[in-house]
Amino acid sequence: MRLSYAYEQMLFHPKWYDWLTILPLLPLSGLYGIGMLVRRKTAKRKRYPVPIVSVGNLIVGGSGKTPFVIALASRYEKVAVISRGYGRKSRGMVEVSRNGKILVDVTQSGDEAMEMAEALPNASVIVSEKRGMAIEKVIAQGAEMIVLDDGFNRVEIEKYEIVLEPAKINNPFPFPAGPYREFAFCKRAADIVAKEGRDFFRKVEYEDLQERMLLVTAISDPERLDAYLPKGVVQKVYLPDHAYFDENELERLMVKCRAKSLLVTGKDAVKMADFKLPLSKMKLKLEIEAAIMQQIDIYKKGYNCEE
Repeated sequence: MRLSYAYEQMLFHPKWYDWLTILPLLPLSGLYGIGMLVRRKTAKRKRYPVPIVSVGNLIVGGSGKTPFVIALASRYEKVAVISRGYGRKSRGMVEVSRNGKILVDVTQSGDEAMEMAEALPNASVIVSEKRGMAIEKVIAQGAEMIVLDDGFNRVEIEKYEIVLEPAKINNPFPFPAGPYREFAFCKRAADIVAKEGRDFFRKVEYEDLQERMLLVTAISDPERLDAYLPKGVVQKVYLPDHAYFDENELERLMVKCRAKSLLVTGKDAVKMADFKLPLSKMKLKLEIEAAIMQQIDIYKKGYNCEE
């Protein structure tokens, strides 16, 4: 866990000594970036009979994709969300929800997919490593629009591309030296590049806050929460992205620091649904510029599967 956190720090918040590791990795980053660029340029894209909108990013880790997907999918009827299902203990294609009815538990869906399913009572959510197979399934079930979660690098699918960009990126290199999944200029392939602080803004709401809270989270780059933490956080516990929690260990830590509740994100809370520990929640929502949603509405309305 320490190595994972140290590596995340190098990717997102490099200190001067991290560059001693970053610089030797640059040749590998160049090769990786070139390989991804060739893949993007040579891919044959399949067009489907319903509009597909992808919400993705160029960097590993969180950039607001999940709340953006929720905000987008909640605008439409007969919409299906397709995700990879990171962190799940299942394999293959799994229906998480159908028309708002939850069909599996979080171990089968993954944390982000369950968070979306719970927040979208009128949508269907499905997870699959093979996105094409999932697309065919939801179309057969009657979906009239598909939102593809984290789909920018699914270059084999014809879709409307939205790329979310953080307000600031401290490390500009591709993996493994930096956080980029492709060269930064590949964002030009997107139909919309939405930048945090310009095109969308984070808004955090709180539930059941206590005077002493233990922050526990399993998200990428957890220090990004610091700007939104309420008063009363007495200790912080960071686990690797998508990790599951041990209820007994969390109870022990609460007693040790005399916390009255666990402060968690929505992504964490879905993995604690059966816990008997008191939870305080941070609920992240996005305020998205109206012009972006209008562009998506235009694309959906004018979609022609034969183009």
